[in-house]
Amino acid sequence: MVKIDMYLLWLRVAAVLYAAASVAVFPAVLYGAARWRRWCVHLGGMALFFHFVSAVEMLVQAHSWVPVGVREVQSLLGLAVASVFFLVWWLYDAISLGLFALPVTFFLVFVPALGPDRYTFPSQGVRLSWLVAHIAALLLAYVALGFSLLASVLYLVQERRIKSKPKLGEHSWWAPFDWLPPLDTLERIAEATLEFGFPCMTVGLVIGSVLAQETPLGAAYFLDPKIIAAFASWVIYVLLLLVRRTAGLRGRRAAYLSGAVFAVMVVVWTANLFSHVHRYGAP
Repeated sequence: MVKIDMYLLWLRVAAVLYAAASVAVFPAVLYGAARWRRWCVHLGGMALFFHFVSAVEMLVQAHSWVPVGVREVQSLLGLAVASVFFLVWWLYDAISLGLFALPVTFFLVFVPALGPDRYTFPSQGVRLSWLVAHIAALLLAYVALGFSLLASVLYLVQERRIKSKPKLGEHSWWAPFDWLPPLDTLERIAEATLEFGFPCMTVGLVIGSVLAQETPLGAAYFLDPKIIAAFASWVIYVLLLLVRRTAGLRGRRAAYLSGAVFAVMVVVWTANLFSHVHRYGAP
């Protein structure tokens, strides 16, 4: 039986709790759900406690109060992010910052929680399964965002068609677009596909972080332009969700914003051409 250090056990507990808090923060902020807000605070608070215990035990075990490895730095950086977030929440009740702070903390803690050494898959088949899941999740995210953009563009077309108001018996070149659904339906499609794509992108990035541990580059893997662009697009995706919900962004402005995010996704795919460690089809 493999012996697990206690600090690693507490860190894994914290990672699970951070993941749960990251899920709870979205309905808490985007929908103003009080129950999810309580769950987010309680789960995040417990995660911070176990994370602090893990960090103290890790440094005591290393006989040093200074981190000596990349994973130790990642863990302590995650602890700092979570601590600042809960301090701001306690002082200003600004839980909306958790949309960024909690998932970022989870991403920082997730890799160190795998273990002190580089993670290896038990077989090539398991690794291939994770790779397929990684690609499938990101493709679903891109497709969902594409459908959201398409629905937003059709919203603009339908809006222009309705505002044209042709006179009785007068031919209108908007007639071929009579098949378009109502504005409210198009708006709901754009929002639903956007919300579906976000967890897909998040799962894809998490799985990608696991796959990165088997590369000889280690932490340098995340300096690759395609990886940086992918995480940047995730942040912009969160901003798009937040703006649409909190600012009540609809119609034309929502379509323009969705188009900007879709452009970022295209940049992520284009960055593959300049990537030396993350080309599609590369081993």
